[in-house]
Amino acid sequence: MTTVHEPATTPADLSVWPASTTEHRPGDLAVGGVPLTEIADRFGTPAYVLDEAEVRDRCRTYRDAFPDAEVLYAAKAFLCRAMAHWVDEEGLGLDVCSAGELELAVTTGFPPERIVLHGNAKSPHDLDTALRLGVGRIVIDSPAEIARLAAAVGPGGHQKVMVRVVPGISAGGHEKIRTGTDDQKFGLSLTDGHAQHAIARILDQPQLELTGLHCHLGSQITSVKPYLVAVRRLVGLMSRLHEQHGLVLPELDLGGGHGIAYRPGEESLDLTALARRVRAGLADACATAGLPVPRLIIEPGRAVVGPAGVALYRVLSVKHTGGHVFVAVDGGMSDNPRPALYGVRYAPRLTGRHSTAAPARTTVVGRHCEAGDILAADVDLPADVRPGDLLAVPVAGAYHLSMASGYNLVGRPPVIAVHDDSARLLVRRESLADIRRRDVGL
Repeated sequence: MTTVHEPATTPADLSVWPASTTEHRPGDLAVGGVPLTEIADRFGTPAYVLDEAEVRDRCRTYRDAFPDAEVLYAAKAFLCRAMAHWVDEEGLGLDVCSAGELELAVTTGFPPERIVLHGNAKSPHDLDTALRLGVGRIVIDSPAEIARLAAAVGPGGHQKVMVRVVPGISAGGHEKIRTGTDDQKFGLSLTDGHAQHAIARILDQPQLELTGLHCHLGSQITSVKPYLVAVRRLVGLMSRLHEQHGLVLPELDLGGGHGIAYRPGEESLDLTALARRVRAGLADACATAGLPVPRLIIEPGRAVVGPAGVALYRVLSVKHTGGHVFVAVDGGMSDNPRPALYGVRYAPRLTGRHSTAAPARTTVVGRHCEAGDILAADVDLPADVRPGDLLAVPVAGAYHLSMASGYNLVGRPPVIAVHDDSARLLVRRESLADIRRRDVGL
């Protein structure tokens, strides 16, 4: 009698997936208790899946790590009405950079006094909307904004402001997302004196109340050290402002940029170490300068929502050419431009069926007319991947829908929330009818 040995099943590495992710059957993943195949069948693909419990848990993790700080969720990572509600209910504030983000949040019921508006080129509409809705603070990013904002506030008005300072620190996962150096468009430089000059001008405007300094070093930062350097340099500026103007600023905003892992084994920022060392560094620097410790503000975005998201795609074709295997899916750079922009690496998985085929080196590509439309290069997928299969990509909650485009008029995907074994639609799929309605010319 011959004994047939089935191939051993290797447990799925779910380290970068939402904590609720389970493999309820071999090769079949569920998030928030809902099978991903069920979501794809019900809502179609491409689609974004967002785990509500993961978002809320990450908000609470920040609140616990920084109990005395003000935590502002960076809306640019992803914003919809439900996300604004979750962030509000978990006690976080909001960081926005346009009138659109601000209007959506406030009309959803988010308290405007807990919102900060920033941006390197705020339009008159952005500023007017912020003043009309009563935004908590506006971050001044250029000298031109000072007079413009003061005029908009008017002689009898009042607006709290901060100044975005460039501390001259290079940090971040890619040159396009490093914003703490002097050679880019954001903020006012410490080294050339522009920050000090702008602050002096703000102090001459009685309707503007300067509450603190703001900086943002970049994105995908995985080391605590750049934040400690920023603390020392900004407290140094606070000390000089105290000497020159008798000014004691009550707030210090270190921005966000907290790095996360996109693939198993990648490094992420240690939030506990960040909180402990930044608090200690801030206290030491202020003690040396003879200043009271300002209230710390941080602005996580990606680190709150990124790991809570999963992107779903259907395989359309499999092509073997030139020694390469190309798996083409029904989405691409229109719903995730980050690989093309920053060379970001993802770890897609086959889900919905159990494959015993050996892994094959594969490149997952999109449907768009660009050679750079690659979602995941040189990843291992089962060698028997075929049209109709479902691929799931973890860590898809941040900068996917918020950066999605109308390329090839394919329409932007929907967002589906999962929670306690149920799924509900948060943002519907953009239809051809939506696209036609915007096209009003002849």
